[in-house]
Amino acid sequence: MNQSYQKYTAADHEMWRKLFDRQMVQLPAIASRAYLEGIEKVGFVAEHIPNFNAETNPRLQALTGWSVEVVPGLIPHRDFFEFLAHRRFPASTWLRKPDQLEYLEEPDMFHDTFGHVPLLTNQAFCDFMGDLSRVALRFMDVPEAIAQIGRLYWYTVEFGLIKEDGQTKIYGGGILSSAGESEYCLSDALPKYPFDVRTLLNTSYHIDHYQDHYFVINSYEQLYRSVPDIEEILAETYLAVG
Repeated sequence: MNQSYQKYTAADHEMWRKLFDRQMVQLPAIASRAYLEGIEKVGFVAEHIPNFNAETNPRLQALTGWSVEVVPGLIPHRDFFEFLAHRRFPASTWLRKPDQLEYLEEPDMFHDTFGHVPLLTNQAFCDFMGDLSRVALRFMDVPEAIAQIGRLYWYTVEFGLIKEDGQTKIYGGGILSSAGESEYCLSDALPKYPFDVRTLLNTSYHIDHYQDHYFVINSYEQLYRSVPDIEEILAETYLAVG
C-alpha cells in the first residue's frame, strides 16, 4: 500500500496540527529524552502530516535501517510481527475526525506515527522490537505464547515508562499519542512496577480505559537484553515448540 499523500485534505493537516500542538505542550517535560530527540531526527512538525516516502523513511533508513510500512489498519499477528522482524513498522494512514479527538476504537495514523515512529531512531529500542518479533514468529502457532508476548508488548512499546535521571518518563506510543493518559499515567496514586519479564508475560491488560498500573524500565538496552529471557521462558512453558 501507498500513503497517497496527495489525498490528505486541508482538514486532515489541520487535525494533525491540532493533535501535534496539544501533545507538544506537555511532552517536553514528561516524555523520554530519546523520544523527544527522535521527533527532531525524523523531522516531525506541526505544519503538515509526515510524508513517509519523501521524508520519514529516508531519515529512518539512515539512522537505524527501519522504515514505515503502510497498512490498512489492524492486521493479523503474523503479518504484524513479520513486518517488525524485517525492520518495517506498520502504520495506518487514515486520520481521526474532529468528533474522534478524544477517543478512538482503532489506532489512527497519529497514534501509529506520532506515538511510535520517533523511537525508531533509537537503535536499542529497534533491536528489541526486531528480536522480540522473531521470537513471536517462532511461537506463532501457540496462541497462549502470542497472548503473553502481546502483554509484554502492551506494557512496553504501547504503555511503557522509563526511568531517566531519577525521573519517570513516558516512552509508550499509546501514552505519547494520548493527551489524557500522558498526564494521567504519571500520577503518584498509580502503581508503577519495575520491569520484570515473567510478571509482564502474565499480567493482563484492558483496551477500553486508562491503565490501572504501569511498568518502568531502566533503559532501552534493558529491554533489548530481556529478549533471550523471554524466549527461554516461552520455550520452557511450551515444550512442543521449544
